[in-house]
Amino acid sequence: MIRVSGLGLGFGGFSLQDVSFQVAPGEFFALMGPTGSGKTLVLESIAGLVGHQRGSIRIAGQDVSALPPERRNVSLVYQDHALFPHLNVLDNVMYGQRYHGMREADGRREALALLDRLSLSHLVGRSPAHLSGGEKQRVSLARALACKPDVVLLDEPLSSLDPQFRDDLRTSLKNLHRQMGLTFLMVTHDFVDALTLADRAAVIRGGRLEQVGAVGEVFRKPATAFVAAFVGMKNIFSLTERGECDLGAGLRFAVSCEADAGCVALRPEDVFVARDRVFPMDWISLPGLLKTVRHEGFSWFAEVSCGQACFTAAAERQFLADGGLEQGTPVWLGFASESLHFMPQE
Repeated sequence: MIRVSGLGLGFGGFSLQDVSFQVAPGEFFALMGPTGSGKTLVLESIAGLVGHQRGSIRIAGQDVSALPPERRNVSLVYQDHALFPHLNVLDNVMYGQRYHGMREADGRREALALLDRLSLSHLVGRSPAHLSGGEKQRVSLARALACKPDVVLLDEPLSSLDPQFRDDLRTSLKNLHRQMGLTFLMVTHDFVDALTLADRAAVIRGGRLEQVGAVGEVFRKPATAFVAAFVGMKNIFSLTERGECDLGAGLRFAVSCEADAGCVALRPEDVFVARDRVFPMDWISLPGLLKTVRHEGFSWFAEVSCGQACFTAAAERQFLADGGLEQGTPVWLGFASESLHFMPQE
C-alpha cells in the first residue's frame, strides 16, 4: 500500500537520508524514534505536506511524489486533534468529504456509522470545547476515516492523552484495524503503543532508519545498540576480543557468537535477582551489590552493580517481601545465556 524508496530531504539543519520501507495493505505499521529523529517529517512527506528532494513515494501502486495532498487519498491525524471549534462533532467529521466528491446524504450516513463505531453517537451535536481529550481524538479519527482514505497516518495520536483515555483509544484503533482492514502508519516514541497495535515497525534515528521488521523482532532482536536501548533492553555491554563481557573486578561471562567485536543486550525481564545463588546450574550467575529498587507501573526493577557495570533486573515479589533492601546489600543475578542478544559492531 505504501512504498517509500530512498527518501531524502533537508529541513533547516536536519535531513532525512535514504529512508526506505514498505507498508502492506491492511497492515498497522509503527515508525518509532525519539523526539527530533525525523519520524513526523516522514509522515508529512507521505501526506504531501513537505516536499522531498530525493526518492519516491508510492501509495496503492501510484507514484504520488508530485501530487498535492488532496490527491493522495490519505488522512492525517495529529496529536492535538485540530478540530474546528465552531463546528459540532458531526460537522467536523463530515467537513472533508466535500473535497472528495461525496454526496452529502452518503457522507452523513458514513459519518454517523463511524461515530457509532467509535461510541460517539451521543455527541453528534456537541462542540469540541465540551469534549474530553479522548473524545476529541476519536472525533479526529472519525473525520480522517470519513473520507475513505487508502491510508490513515497517525502522528503521536496517544501522547497527549491521560492513561485511561490512552488505553481506550488503543482499543478503538485496534478494533478499527481488525474490523475494517484499514492501513495505518503511526509514528510514536512510545514503544508500548507499537507493541500493542503494530504488526511491523521501524526505528529511526537522526534521519536514518536503524531497523525495519516485525514488532517482536525489533523488540527481541534489535539490530543496533541504539535500537536495543530505545526498546527498553537497558542491559547493554561491549564484548572484549575474546568474545566475553568483562565487567571489571574479575567478573566476566562468555557470549556465544560468531564475532569478537560488538555488544550484547539483555532485557530486564530476563534478568533475575535474589539474595542467594538459587539459579539453574546452566545459567550465568553473578554476584553484585544492590543500588536501588524502583517501580514502573505495577512492575519493580532492581539496579545492581557488578564490578564496574550496572544491571537492571526484574524484581520478583518474594525478593521484595524479604525486606532489608538497603543500598549495598549483597545479591546474586542470574540469566540464561539464550536470553543474550548479540549485535555486531556498527
